[in-house]
Amino acid sequence: METSKFDIADYLDSNEMIAEYLNSVLEDGDNSDIITALGHIAKAIGMTKIAEETGLSRPSLYKALSDGAKPQFSTIMKVLKAVGGQIRIKPLSA
Repeated sequence: METSKFDIADYLDSNEMIAEYLNSVLEDGDNSDIITALGHIAKAIGMTKIAEETGLSRPSLYKALSDGAKPQFSTIMKVLKAVGGQIRIKPLSA
């Protein structure tokens, strides 16, 4: 029996799935997890398309969204907008 490596990008095939995945990571993850999740989403949509929409080169985009990267907040916001997301603030429960 042959198995393949799991890749979350293979399952991010709708705006709803992308939003659910990103919201889950935003609730439970840390900075690194959020950057990695944006990388997965960009891969699912297509790095070339995201690069065009953000004005970043593909190599810069791969570097900014790789494990251990510390991209500028402006880069994160550009990628978030390009993948169709936005940040919303809701008060924490006491």
